[in-house]
Amino acid sequence: MTFENKLAERRTELSEKWADLVLQTYPKETQKVWARQKDRFQNPVGAAIHEATGDLFGQLIEWRDADVIAASLDRLIRIRAVQDFSPSQAISFVFLLKKLLRDEFFKDMKKDGTLEDLLRFEAKVDNLAMMSFDIYTKSREEVFRFRVEEVKRSQHNLLRKARMIVDVTADNSAD
Repeated sequence: MTFENKLAERRTELSEKWADLVLQTYPKETQKVWARQKDRFQNPVGAAIHEATGDLFGQLIEWRDADVIAASLDRLIRIRAVQDFSPSQAISFVFLLKKLLRDEFFKDMKKDGTLEDLLRFEAKVDNLAMMSFDIYTKSREEVFRFRVEEVKRSQHNLLRKARMIVDVTADNSAD
């Protein structure tokens, strides 16, 4: 049985453990709320993390299409890009998967001489980390662009209300 087959058999269990590790990167109070609240409408972030880690775990096992993997990764990174995480903290969830896999499989695989299979699979996780960094950077750029646009809109509205500028579109609609 290949290592990927072992992972596939335990996919649900391992992806839930991975999601729990990701949730542990949040402040203690947030963790308590998200642990208690399972409803996706009451806890959309927690639900999205569980869904994204489940999707990613399955796609990582198969590694068929990097674009599909990137799309799943994007869902999780967008959540973390708008939160108060440093870049390293935001993508640390990828390395939590390596920790989980080592905790679950390292000793047995070392004993039976198949540790190379784990190390080979970890190369996929490393590729996921590199993809994560690129996606995180793009997401943060988007967040900053939205913030700049919002400041510009706010300033424009304040100046218009103070009658320091004339809104051309408003004047044309009155004609």
